[in-house]
Amino acid sequence: MKLDVIKLDGGKAGSVDLSDDLFGLEPRGDLLQRVVRWQRNKAQAGTHKVKTRSETSYSTKKIYRQKGTGGARHGDRNAPIFRKGGIYKGPTPRSHAHDLPKKVRKLGLAHALSAKVKEGNLVVIDTAQSDGKTAALAKQVKELGWKRALVIDGAEVDAGFAKAAANINGLDVLPSMGANVYDILKRDTLVLTKAGVEALEARLK
Repeated sequence: MKLDVIKLDGGKAGSVDLSDDLFGLEPRGDLLQRVVRWQRNKAQAGTHKVKTRSETSYSTKKIYRQKGTGGARHGDRNAPIFRKGGIYKGPTPRSHAHDLPKKVRKLGLAHALSAKVKEGNLVVIDTAQSDGKTAALAKQVKELGWKRALVIDGAEVDAGFAKAAANINGLDVLPSMGANVYDILKRDTLVLTKAGVEALEARLK
């Protein structure tokens, strides 16, 4: 499939051939959901913790004698049935990550790219380079109509462009190896450089 290539100033810069295996698929919601869930679970901190009865700050003295009170038998006040006692089977620090086959992850990325093409929200630019001035880049982004955009470059992001984009709300920049399903779907517009297209096709072939 052919797609027009533009410059940051809005001018035309020819066209580029996009692989149908990567950009021409029929997006599958179930596949995208699996990959996004895998990503978010892997990123979850898992630092939640509650105190058990051995960790609560209370007396360890037996609250009353075993027999003769007419009440139930108890030890100390740290038992889970008492107020301020320990929590029974509460959350403990753990990893929420789970496995997902590499083939599914690669296919998910291809379907995310295809979804952007189908929506008409994929833009290919010649290069992503800047002198590091935020004001100039912000003006270009506004003229191009990008409100929530993700720019994916080649192996490395131009330092000047990354510096200029850092203070622009709604504009994020990633190298091709950082491209992922969650970030692509989260933004309204996906912007690829020519180098980014080549790098993604090489990565996912």
